[in-house]
Amino acid sequence: MTATRRTLLGFIAAVCMSTNSAAQEVTLRLHQFLPAQANVPAHILDVWADKVEADSNGRIKIDRFPAMQLGGTPPQLIDQAIDGVADIIWTVAGYTPGRFPQLEVFELPFISADAEATSRAYWELAEARMMDTDFAAFKPLGLWVHGPGLIHSSRPITDVADLNGLKLRAPTRTTTTMFTGLGATSVGMPVPAVPEALSKGVIDGAVIPWEVVPALKVHELVTNHTEFGDAHLYTTAFIFAMNHDAYNGLPDDLKAVIDANSGLEFSAFAGRTMQDYDAPGRALAEEAGNTIISLTPEQVDAWRAASQPTIDNWIAEADAAGIDGAGLYEAATALIAKHSASN
Repeated sequence: MTATRRTLLGFIAAVCMSTNSAAQEVTLRLHQFLPAQANVPAHILDVWADKVEADSNGRIKIDRFPAMQLGGTPPQLIDQAIDGVADIIWTVAGYTPGRFPQLEVFELPFISADAEATSRAYWELAEARMMDTDFAAFKPLGLWVHGPGLIHSSRPITDVADLNGLKLRAPTRTTTTMFTGLGATSVGMPVPAVPEALSKGVIDGAVIPWEVVPALKVHELVTNHTEFGDAHLYTTAFIFAMNHDAYNGLPDDLKAVIDANSGLEFSAFAGRTMQDYDAPGRALAEEAGNTIISLTPEQVDAWRAASQPTIDNWIAEADAAGIDGAGLYEAATALIAKHSASN
């Protein structure tokens, strides 16, 4: 083989190696707690990951690990993002009670409007007040809430008094506090534990949005569902986050891809999408012949009045912790109103 031919072959090999390297510069592990076919992974997280891969021309690959496949439990997800066990995680903020005190304002009873407006408010308030405090240990990619939370139960729930003695799963510190104050026996647990807890009688009901009903088969485990009209009894705040080192280790152009697909508009998309998938979950309950109790405005007002102490106590606790609970509540409600008016 001549020296010229060897040089040419070496150049071709180098080009091929360079091309292969450019095609996949980094692999990021995305870890979350729901099965892959559930709505959030299938219609939000996969959409985000696919878009990032496409926009990076294949230089970013997102390996997806549903249902805690990387190990641990749902409450450990946020620390997995911080410690680098996973590069990206999606979790319920309330799985670590008290850790993110400011975002709890969006989980207070009847504060939420539709999920998109509240998700926009959540991201904007986080940018103003939380990025260097509550969220300093990781990089938020999306912050959103789900649609109207409602009660799914073994017995009909219409009046507040109907909660007395009911063992009710609640997702967050604020909802646990609220339902305890309303007379239920509140049981905190991650949502994947709900089906087994219902089937074994550990709980008599759960508060979740319609959206997650199909994945958990809740419509097969209880026969009553209580809706609150146009009001949102509660909602849950989610965190979609990236490990700081994983992000900072990217070249600037790939950081730009992550940034372009994250933030306010992605948060709004995620909240809107979750609420859009409430309808199929409700349809399953109807098809099963379950009882769907739709409260009148007057009945909702009674629940609203009974829930007010939860808001008052949260503001007082926040004030005592130096957070300015009243100011935070006012800011959150103003942002929600602004985005509700623009929808």
